[in-house]
Amino acid sequence: MAIAVEMPKMSDTMEEGVLAAWLVEEGTSVSAGDVVAQVETDKATMDLEVYDDGVLLKRVIGEGDAVPIGGLIAILGQEGEDVSAILAKYDGGGDGAASEATPAASESAPAVAEAAAPAPAVAEQAAPAPPEDGGRVKASPLARKMATEQGIDLTRLTGSGPEGRIIKRDVEAAIGGAVQPAPQPVAPAETPRPVVEPLAPIAAPGGAYESVRISQMRKTIARRLAESKFTNPHFYLTADIDMSEAVSFRAKLNEKAEARDLGKVSFNDLVTKACALALRQHPWVNASWMEAEGEIRLHKDVHMAIAVSVDEGLITPVIRHADRKGLTELASETRELAAKARNRELQPEDWSGSTFSTSNLGMFGIDEFTAIINPPNACILAIGSIRDVPVVKDGVVVPGKQMKVTLSCDHRVVDGVAGAEFLKTVRGYLEDPVTMLL
Repeated sequence: MAIAVEMPKMSDTMEEGVLAAWLVEEGTSVSAGDVVAQVETDKATMDLEVYDDGVLLKRVIGEGDAVPIGGLIAILGQEGEDVSAILAKYDGGGDGAASEATPAASESAPAVAEAAAPAPAVAEQAAPAPPEDGGRVKASPLARKMATEQGIDLTRLTGSGPEGRIIKRDVEAAIGGAVQPAPQPVAPAETPRPVVEPLAPIAAPGGAYESVRISQMRKTIARRLAESKFTNPHFYLTADIDMSEAVSFRAKLNEKAEARDLGKVSFNDLVTKACALALRQHPWVNASWMEAEGEIRLHKDVHMAIAVSVDEGLITPVIRHADRKGLTELASETRELAAKARNRELQPEDWSGSTFSTSNLGMFGIDEFTAIINPPNACILAIGSIRDVPVVKDGVVVPGKQMKVTLSCDHRVVDGVAGAEFLKTVRGYLEDPVTMLL
């Protein structure tokens, strides 16, 4: 019996996946647990495994095609087994390379008898997609979605998919002006109407440009941050921290770490550790607004999300129990997760379950900025650069090293005083970093 391979839900925020690459050809025997393709999710590119033994009878979608969760990707079964029932069940499944195999069948179809009435020969045109039950045009889900978004009438398109089904490439062609509505029948006595060439695309007013496909990660970033910014009532608290002691402390620490062949500790690692320790003392900052459950959740554990920039946007791998880890261990784990994020190798357990987030643009020379809260966290700390500035100590102007940090707070959970007290604790650890070792 043929088996449908569907798009799985690979992350908590995933709504659809893009098939990045096929790793197995049609006709290949596979076993349960074998990886047959790679799927781009909103967080990473992940392996797609099959859960049954069999032959890969059909790759329903092509590389680069997007499929919603539960959509048909491929079909497994016994060699030579009929797959038409599964394709029909999924309403055409995907719009990719698999549907391109159907035109070949029409080449061997019997010729259609010519009309007996004397008339000039008219070139045959493909018929529009036949309506399904109730007059509904046959089209794949993705084609319907694209047509709705672009205001295209599916009844005026000619389908190139199985049984005349309208698929993705048909809608794309219509959007680009390459496909005209199905021609009207010509009376036998009339001369066929001349074909009107489609108009050339109009140049954009702004001149030349390059179109870049919106990745699954970028879609999710846009959706989640828009929801956060316009749903969570943000307010911001900024503090200036004297980093002179932290600079000396880090230099001595890395000297010892190098002697023991340990990785270096960054300033970001110091801030991460200071925040993790401060969250122990300020549970209302280490919290989440859980509206569906009707509660504010005060987390007992400290799981720090560290914002990492990747080509497609931003991802936040999580350092679990950051308050319990030493500085060199924390630094090593941060580097490892950042590398996995940039190589799109993170797994769901690497990015889920954070209780607090940090974002650092100081290494790019940014002195101060505000960050959007990473839901369901109640706060995120934006970290600026360490600046060489004159400061006054004991009535004397001396060289100093200052760093601005800004705490974005969800006012539904964190009040101004609670946020200010948290920042005061963070400042205390960074201005006297030896206390982080006690």
